[in-house]
Amino acid sequence: MQKELVDTHCHLYLDDFTGDLDEVLKRAENHGIKRIFMPAIDSSHLKRMMELQKTYVGRCYSMLGLHPCSVREDYQTELDLIRKVIEEDQFVAIGEIGLDYYWSRDYDAQQMICFRQQIELARAHRLPIVIHSRNSMDACLEVVKEESKNGISGIFHCFTGTVDNAMQIIDCGMMLGIGGVVTYKNSGLADVVAQVPLDSIVLETDAPYLTPVPFRGKRNESSYLKYIVEKIASVKNISVDEVADTTTRNAYKVFNRS
Repeated sequence: MQKELVDTHCHLYLDDFTGDLDEVLKRAENHGIKRIFMPAIDSSHLKRMMELQKTYVGRCYSMLGLHPCSVREDYQTELDLIRKVIEEDQFVAIGEIGLDYYWSRDYDAQQMICFRQQIELARAHRLPIVIHSRNSMDACLEVVKEESKNGISGIFHCFTGTVDNAMQIIDCGMMLGIGGVVTYKNSGLADVVAQVPLDSIVLETDAPYLTPVPFRGKRNESSYLKYIVEKIASVKNISVDEVADTTTRNAYKVFNRS
């Protein structure tokens, strides 16, 4: 029997999947991926994301939020829309939110405002958060440590930090989102994953991005979670079934599903 897996971070609504979405979802199902959680980027993708949630009920779940790379001068308009829409429809998390210091440093202050306001929104609606922390791990951790005093939960998406970073995140009550980077030879992430508890890990693809080996360089999709599972099992010297069972249970705990 195929073990159940959960893809906690997949951008299924992007144009990359327009031509073969049904086939992508069928392959995912054939590999045990029963549920796929879709992080938001900004309002331009909201309609398509909600259409998928309504079309694939019980399989595709939507988050709501403003991605840090989408933060511009008009960020307040985006936040106002998020506050309106969250009252109208069902969302499983606020994300992906956070800080991105890789692509640009032009909107650092605005990114921080959006990050904190969306954490407040998540707390008000009793939702988990999904954090984007590219080149901004220390700054994101500082915010999360402060905010965790008032209660937060969620995932550090695409975790690629140190063991110390990982333990600080876990101490704040957050999970580590582990994806294709763990299969990259020179990333160092496999060594970190070997040292952190499995009950603090959830699986993700970030599809269509960050495709795992052996398909690196091609479009990513949820069915490739198997390669992430196999790598985690290998570095932790445990069975793929244990990785599947524990990470699926972790994902359902984060998103309040069963």
